[in-house]
Amino acid sequence: MTKKTRTKNAPGWGDATKLVRGGLERTPFGETSEALFLNSGFVYDAPETAEKRFMGEDDGYVYGRYGNPTVSMFEERLALLEGAEACYAVASGMAAVFGALACQLKAGDHIVSSKALFGSCYQVITNILPRFGITHTLVDGADLDAWAAAMRPETKCVFLETPSNPTLDLVDLGAVAEIAKRAGTLVVVDNIFATPILQKPLNFGADVIVYSGTKHIDGQGRVLGGAIVSTRKFKEEMLKPFLRHTGPSISPFNAWVLLKGMETLKLRVEAQSLSALTVAQHLQATKVVSRALYPHLESHPQYALAKKQMSLGGTMVTFEVEGGKEKAFDVLRNLKVIDISNNLGDAKSLMTHPASTTHRNIGPEARAMMGITDGMLRLSVGLEDIKDILDDVKQALAD
Repeated sequence: MTKKTRTKNAPGWGDATKLVRGGLERTPFGETSEALFLNSGFVYDAPETAEKRFMGEDDGYVYGRYGNPTVSMFEERLALLEGAEACYAVASGMAAVFGALACQLKAGDHIVSSKALFGSCYQVITNILPRFGITHTLVDGADLDAWAAAMRPETKCVFLETPSNPTLDLVDLGAVAEIAKRAGTLVVVDNIFATPILQKPLNFGADVIVYSGTKHIDGQGRVLGGAIVSTRKFKEEMLKPFLRHTGPSISPFNAWVLLKGMETLKLRVEAQSLSALTVAQHLQATKVVSRALYPHLESHPQYALAKKQMSLGGTMVTFEVEGGKEKAFDVLRNLKVIDISNNLGDAKSLMTHPASTTHRNIGPEARAMMGITDGMLRLSVGLEDIKDILDDVKQALAD
């Protein structure tokens, strides 16, 4: 049975329409909301059908670890939004990061990465991949000469976050992609902070994009999930053989939640980004804040690049308070509306202390290299009334 979807006109659709209707595949019952298929296996009308599916001559489903109709709808919707040929959904954002890298690397290969990374991404590149004989070089993401100098004949992959977690450092996607292409390497971009609404790395020459659907795509703190966006060739030749046999498959229920979350993704991210800019502007003018970081603040060292690559500045604001960890913890304790949490991209505003949570296990030297101080706080701006968010930030900093 050939799968059919109502997306033949999708290339001409705007993002909002793709987010609501992309990948839609209705059953004969004609349901309005996308169907949720909670099954691990599938049956065949004849042994010949089973054989053809396992041979790849019939594109029907064979097993939940290989694919599921609900998962397929989520994958197609995200691919359409990105303007990509293919998407592979997985169990979490870190499964997406590891899968996108490990599927193409082997012993003796080399990876070049920006040094400003999420704690778990840093562990994958500097601790886990080296166990399999894969070497790495970390560079200052803003230093294009460093990117070029780091390339070797054995370099097979470039990995970067832009904006980075939590310092909101940016990387010039187009320039790094050009360097990578000259070296014959693929570019993998963690686009979680920017989201596919505010930044489309494929337009700047990236090859593969990874997402934690747990963040903005869900946006309401309900489920884990991840996705890898790529060319059809990369998905078929690299991802499928690796992920189908290693098993980081997403549950159909989680895929369904992410699918429904996408319907409001644009509305949420744009509203949160506008509020985040207002919060950043306030923090910048606050005496006890020694530094406020936000891509669309003119004071950001890469403001011009942020305006070029991102339509809005994003939902995340990072700032430092005078007084180090003690003062930062006081701010967290004083919060009345904003919650203390290491999650982000949620409808609820969330604040965390990276040095003691998300980046604790990388150690003080790595944190110093990334510019993460004990007085740094990361705020994920939610959908509350902006006055209530600002009032909470003001009183938390004042006490």
